[in-house]
Amino acid sequence: MPSLPELAALFLIIFTYAGVAVGYVPRLRMNRASIALVGAAGLVAVGALSESQALDAIDLGTLILLGAMMVINNNLRISGFFAVVTYRIVGIARTPGLLLAVIIFASGILSAIFLNDTICLMMTPLVLDITLRLKRQPLPYLIGLATATNVGSTATITGNPQNIIIGQASDIPYVSFLLQLAPVALLGLGVCWLVIRLVFRSEFRDSLSTAGFDFTPPLTHTPLLRRSVGVVLALMIAFLIGLPTVTAAAVAAGALLISRVRPQKLFTLDWDLLIFFAGLFVVTGAVESMGISERFFELLAPLLNGGLAGFSGATAVLSNLVSNVPAVLLMRGEIAGFADPQRMWLALAMASTLAGNLTLLGSAANLIVAEIADRRGVELDFITYLRAGAIITVITLAIGVIWLSIL
Repeated sequence: MPSLPELAALFLIIFTYAGVAVGYVPRLRMNRASIALVGAAGLVAVGALSESQALDAIDLGTLILLGAMMVINNNLRISGFFAVVTYRIVGIARTPGLLLAVIIFASGILSAIFLNDTICLMMTPLVLDITLRLKRQPLPYLIGLATATNVGSTATITGNPQNIIIGQASDIPYVSFLLQLAPVALLGLGVCWLVIRLVFRSEFRDSLSTAGFDFTPPLTHTPLLRRSVGVVLALMIAFLIGLPTVTAAAVAAGALLISRVRPQKLFTLDWDLLIFFAGLFVVTGAVESMGISERFFELLAPLLNGGLAGFSGATAVLSNLVSNVPAVLLMRGEIAGFADPQRMWLALAMASTLAGNLTLLGSAANLIVAEIADRRGVELDFITYLRAGAIITVITLAIGVIWLSIL
């Protein structure tokens, strides 16, 4: 029989994940950030984990990376970069289907270079601006962005945090990793486009009306634009050649802060988003310290003995229960027991990443898109996302398992 503190901790974990899923608490003015913070503080208060354990659970590197990318994103916005990109995309995309394709493939390819969370931070405001100005329903395009960044990030070691962990633990060369998983990512981007077109048929039936959309090249802060683009290109190169991601991003942000522009304009952080992630890290730490994830792992043990398909399925399930990074940390100890460890490392990367598309809670990238959209008055709710995300996840996981089986 669970003790009262254990029951209280279980309630707080359910409360947090349910609240984050729907984005609010009935009759209370709480957003995802406040829900995550209350859940984290409550778990410490009931003894689910100590204060030091809670602090250790917070991934400071991730928060620094997010903060650095917020600074870079703000510089790009102020310089007029997003306005220029908006102008170019609308000039290319003359139909809703083509607009969706441009968003999906642009964000998917970029997420293989940057971290997928970074691309969502940079592109969500852009997608909202485009769709709202064109008087389109933003949700299909936002779902396209979120799912594409997850799928695209499958291709490289630098695509997402869990792949970075796997790259360091497996010693698989960057190019080898890319060559073996890039086909899965490219096919997966096509799946994202097709599924969203089918799920949201009404959005893509008519033509794309650009009446009232100003095609005049936007005004830019040219010196800042050049500096910002130059720093971003240098950052992309740093990621590609394997320099430490957090350090590279922090240096890039610091370089942009050396400017004649007032720091109040350039140094703008989204504190709600940073608090939100810090709270989730603590909640995840409590799930692990209470042994909940370990119990689930024991239940999944029969799947692990089912070969590549069983292992991928177990990874996908665990990734949605405790999130993909903890799932990778838990399962990496099992890799050495397989006959072909490299194939299983690739399967772990593929399944933990693609599983992030199953629900709105499946990955940080999804939640970033939902949070930014919510601040613009666009609600991306759990069920709407699930309609497309679940189908995309099943199909792309099947593609990944088949591809790795024939390598």
